[in-house]
Amino acid sequence: MTILIHATTPFAGQLPGTSGLRKKVTVFQQPHYLENFVQALFDVLHGDAPAAGQTLVLGGDGRFHNRVAVQTILKMAAARGYGQVLVGQGGILSTPATSAVIRRRGASGGIILSASHNPGGPDGDFGIKYNGTNGGPAPEKLTQAIYERTQVLSRYRLSDAADIPLDTLGTYSMEGMAIEVIDPVADHAAVLRGLFDFDAIRRLFAGGFRLRYDAMWAVGGPYAKAIIEGELGAPAGTVVNAEPKEDFGGLHPDPNPAYAEDLIAHLMGPDAPDMGAASDGDADRNMILGRRFIVSPSDSLAVLAAHATKVPGYARGLAGVARSMPTSTAVDRVAQSLGIACHETPTGWKFFGNLLDAGQITLCGEESYGTGSDHVREKDGLWAVLFWLNLVAVTGQSVEQLVRGVWQAHGRCVYSRHDYDGIATERANALMAELRAQLPSLGGSTVAGQQIAWSDDFAYTDPVDGSVSQKQGVRVVLEDSSRVVFRLSGTGTEGATLRVYLERHEPDATRQDIPAQEALAPLIALAEAVAHIRQHTGMDAPSVMT
Repeated sequence: MTILIHATTPFAGQLPGTSGLRKKVTVFQQPHYLENFVQALFDVLHGDAPAAGQTLVLGGDGRFHNRVAVQTILKMAAARGYGQVLVGQGGILSTPATSAVIRRRGASGGIILSASHNPGGPDGDFGIKYNGTNGGPAPEKLTQAIYERTQVLSRYRLSDAADIPLDTLGTYSMEGMAIEVIDPVADHAAVLRGLFDFDAIRRLFAGGFRLRYDAMWAVGGPYAKAIIEGELGAPAGTVVNAEPKEDFGGLHPDPNPAYAEDLIAHLMGPDAPDMGAASDGDADRNMILGRRFIVSPSDSLAVLAAHATKVPGYARGLAGVARSMPTSTAVDRVAQSLGIACHETPTGWKFFGNLLDAGQITLCGEESYGTGSDHVREKDGLWAVLFWLNLVAVTGQSVEQLVRGVWQAHGRCVYSRHDYDGIATERANALMAELRAQLPSLGGSTVAGQQIAWSDDFAYTDPVDGSVSQKQGVRVVLEDSSRVVFRLSGTGTEGATLRVYLERHEPDATRQDIPAQEALAPLIALAEAVAHIRQHTGMDAPSVMT
């Protein structure tokens, strides 16, 4: 039976997010909090009408509160009149797998329960977002409408039916709504199988090639185990930390050198495997390493673009490529040599989605360890690892050789990101306001010994739908094309994070091995001189440097 929950005043609303909602678990555990968001979502999607005949995909990264949230959403979907819900076994679906299921099954959309790379557990973070019929994150106009609805909502509907046995594959019924508990790996694996030369990768492993894949106790483990060890024949134990845990084993599931220390240690050691890889909490991000060699995400995207036609799924060539504005310009240089377009977008995968849907790009990526293609509408960690394995298998080159080949052809884009975490929001906003106020006077000036060519606050006009996104990051560009970018991130749950991106192009092969922080020292000094980071944040050094 469907029951109606009333309140005399609107339930606690949420702040709008880039594509959903991300808060502490304890916030989501408040009475009516999750229900408010889900009811607002359903109201915006369907108005006063039931969702009869529509199929919803549901799953998450397995973090603490995932199972409770899945059962609640199932009962609300039944009360809304959905025809069917496809839910991952155990409540599990990685973010790229959710996109794959939506697209392969013709679903009307999907709900993903994840806080991405943020820590989990009872004191950790939780999140929820909606992906549309194309499998990609909801556009900003939809998330804004959801937020506005949460502010006035005073009732929601849910079924009082018993919980569904999530661990058992099969079909169940709730209020006339069919619930199919599906294999969370099957649809995603089918998509990946159609893109890569699995036979070549099998031969690579059969020949003794060694990979260490760190799933970071997160949702990527079952996918990597099933495909890399199961289908491709990598030795047992190739995938480590493979069991999804509600608290990610107490670790921070963010695949970068700051948090994947164990993987870094193995790849830098005397008995290092040939390749290392890691994925994050919801398996959409990736980190790639060679033996005693770390690959930056920007270089990874450039390598994939340069060699894409060697992989079956991209043998036809690339329609174009795209990168987020803060990502290094390495892929721009590859695209120019290939004679294809390279789009520069704001940060956020939804901007890539429009270009992918319009057929204007095939590959895309962000500096925050996310790469993807037109096979789904999310970044995809396992896809990136398989792409690299396929390239190593068919070229006979090592990970390091593939990267250095791009450096030799196009020069190295020396790159780093400095994160200042947990800044009081008002302080972070004051820093950015001061930066923006300086913009008219920075161009043509000399600051910290550096000649500035131009500066701006990046704005983007979507070439597909004409929408305009303002204030997407302050750029300071030097005469030699070196640049510093300042941007506030919205992925945290406490305070604000200032991200400072530093890039310098080095065409001289004899200088390409200078440590990044040393090579970027003049830009680091410029960033401090322009933004007065220490003064605004009270921090003497970044929280994390990648």
